[in-house]
Amino acid sequence: MTGQPITAKLQADRPLVSVEFYPPKTAEGAKQILDTAEALAPYRPDFVSITYGAGGSTRERTLEYGLILRDRFGFEVMPHLTCVGHSRAELHAVLARLRDAGFRNLMVLRGDPPKGATEFQPHPDGLRYASELVAFIRAHYPDFCLGVGGYPETHPEAVSPEADLSHLKTKVEAGADFITTQLFFDNAAFFKFVGRCRAAGITVPIIPGILPALSHAQVEKFTNFCHAAYPPNLAIKLSALTGQEAAAEAAGVDWADAQIRELLKWNVPGLHLYILNRSSSALALFARLKREGVLPAG
Repeated sequence: MTGQPITAKLQADRPLVSVEFYPPKTAEGAKQILDTAEALAPYRPDFVSITYGAGGSTRERTLEYGLILRDRFGFEVMPHLTCVGHSRAELHAVLARLRDAGFRNLMVLRGDPPKGATEFQPHPDGLRYASELVAFIRAHYPDFCLGVGGYPETHPEAVSPEADLSHLKTKVEAGADFITTQLFFDNAAFFKFVGRCRAAGITVPIIPGILPALSHAQVEKFTNFCHAAYPPNLAIKLSALTGQEAAAEAAGVDWADAQIRELLKWNVPGLHLYILNRSSSALALFARLKREGVLPAG
């Protein structure tokens, strides 16, 4: 392994800034991710993550583009890994490839069901929960630094907020090093979530995940999917800008910037931006973060 663990980066005297990419499925998508990476590289984010497709549909491209993002653009890359569709033997093979390729950090998730499926079904010789995958990696590949996901407004499949928090604690106790949250648009939800985590004995760093909104339709889709609140003030602004792409994106950047400013006052350990392989919103936010000294100079 050649990378630096994110736990070491979290010891810095400033919050980390990271972004999430997803592997492309088309030639146009490939150009978009490369153009976005090139545009963001001068801002030197502390790390980038790259997602893993439902059912392992992009597993090869996760490794391929993880290597491109690292070797061509110099990013510290954190590949995602899920349980979906994998036997234990296949997980061993994937983890060995990631280790041998030099990756040091992994985002460990259960994963979403494959397209067309309504429920998660583990492989007959696979794992059902992210906590089991964390424990599996810790037992066989202990040098990886492991992140896990957390839902400030409760996982859509959880039977209760209390059960969801219990599952999160199980993931941390299995060996997770930090938590990155699902997107949220109301910081109060994040602050409450962190308070509940600390009260439950979860002490690892919790990095908030922020999505710069692009449109009213987009936010409705994402908030419905992950059961996050859609603040009325944001809904009114974006709804009024339907069909005005540039103005809606600018409003989304302003909302995300206001979230980030409040989060920084709260001394969060980092900021993780869900940029959907688009550079414009991220560049606008990065420029502001650099002016404020959150991103490294140079």
